Amino acid sequence: MTRPLPPGPWLFEASPRTGAAHEAGTGLPLAVLFDRDGTLVADVPYNGDPRRVAPMPTAREAVAAVRALGIPVGVVSNQSGVARGLLTRSQVLAVRERVDGLFGPFAVWAVCPHGPRDACACRKPAPGLVLAACRHLGVPPEETVVIGDIGADVEAARAAGARGVLVPNGRTRPEEVAAAGETAPDLLAAVRLVLGDRTPAVAAPGPGSAP
Repeated sequence: MTRPLPPGPWLFEASPRTGAAHEAGTGLPLAVLFDRDGTLVADVPYNGDPRRVAPMPTAREAVAAVRALGIPVGVVSNQSGVARGLLTRSQVLAVRERVDGLFGPFAVWAVCPHGPRDACACRKPAPGLVLAACRHLGVPPEETVVIGDIGADVEAARAAGARGVLVPNGRTRPEEVAAAGETAPDLLAAVRLVLGDRTPAVAAPGPGSAP
C-alpha cells in the first residue's frame, strides 16, 4: 500500500525565476499555462521515461511565440500515476527536465500527484494547480490563459477565473469540445487566438533555450 500523499501540488520553478513582463489592461495575458500530456507532448499514459517524450505538432513554436513577447509560461499537469504507485517523484522530475530541455525552462511547474479519489483541491478540473501557478508567478488568474486538450483543463481555468482554450485531439470527447468556450486546431493556433495580431513569427527553439 502506498503512503498517503500530503495535500497541495508539487511546485517546481525555473532558475532564475521569471516574472510578468506586461501590466494588466494591455490586451495580452500576464501568463500562459499549458497542460503537459496531449498538449505540449504526446500523451504516454503514466510516463516516467524521458526517452518517450515527444513534442506535439506546433507546440515548440507556440511556446516560443509566447516567450518572444516576454510572457511567462508554465505547466499545470495531473500526474495520478504517483498516487497509483506507477510513478515516483524522481520520474516526474526526469520527464520535466526533458520537457524543459526541448522547450526551454518553464517559469513554473504545478503538478498534482493525487488520484481521482483523493478529493484534493489541485487535481484538474479543480482550480488548485492554476491558482498555485498564478500565485507563484505573481499574476492574477483573470489575466492568465490555460491551454489544454481535455475538458478538465478548461474547467480548471474557468474555476480559477482564468481564460481556457481547448486544443482537441483523439482523446477529447465531443461533449468537451461542445462545452469549451474557445477551441483551436493545434497549439500554435491557440496561441495566435490568445495573442492576436501581436503573435510573432518564430521558429521552434533549439534544446536548452532560455525561458
